[in-house]
Amino acid sequence: MPDAGIARDEAHREAGAPASRPAIDIAGVTQRFGDLLALDTIDLAIPEGEFLSVLGPSGCGKSTLMRAVAGLVPPSTGTIRIAGEVVTKPHPDVGIVFQKATLLPWRDVVGNITLQLEMRGKRIEDYRRRLDELIALTGLAGFERSLPHQLSGGMQQRVALCRALIHDPRILLMDEPFGALDAMTRETMNLELQRVWLESRKTVMFITHSISEAVFLSDRIVVMSKRPGRIATVIDVRLPRPRNYTMVGDPTFIEAVTHIRECFDAAGMTE
Repeated sequence: MPDAGIARDEAHREAGAPASRPAIDIAGVTQRFGDLLALDTIDLAIPEGEFLSVLGPSGCGKSTLMRAVAGLVPPSTGTIRIAGEVVTKPHPDVGIVFQKATLLPWRDVVGNITLQLEMRGKRIEDYRRRLDELIALTGLAGFERSLPHQLSGGMQQRVALCRALIHDPRILLMDEPFGALDAMTRETMNLELQRVWLESRKTVMFITHSISEAVFLSDRIVVMSKRPGRIATVIDVRLPRPRNYTMVGDPTFIEAVTHIRECFDAAGMTE
């Protein structure tokens, strides 16, 4: 198969290890819950500033892997390092966005965003300029005093994104953040996320079930097997940035999506 737009890394670059110290380094990670083996020997390195997506069937351990990186669940075996430091608890240089925005209903937009600062014992006034910049960047200007029930699903997720970014972490972990949104809102949020990432160049680990979403957003895509989750393949996405949705008809985009689907089909998996 020609490689216009994608490249499969047969050795996973020892599962993606770059020459310099990676932002996230996952080495030999296995995760058990009682007799259930959820993850089996995951080796993956994510370079500074990379946008990496993780694809796989339901139950393959994608979210478990992200929670381990976040320091929310200790791995059964193996180690996870962030900037060379072994993760044993939630890392201060990490922001997390989950599938549901989980906003506090009695707090307005500003109050929900700054909750992150309060939980970390930081002075809100020290982050006032960053707060204003994030609100402007994500299109929330004019809604600062709105309560969650007054916002659309997409706007709620923008608040959750701002909350994850307000303390300016180097790493952003996102667990199917747009999975509950309708198709048009999801595309809008993908464009917004790309814009935020292009401006900040943070290291992103993005969990998704959507092949097209992963191709649109990512520098690299990790495809995981059915449980127990293993890395089936790692694919480089060679599409220019910034990207827009006119690209979905481009042969390069189509080839990337097709190649990933073939990987799923060969392993007996579905999207």
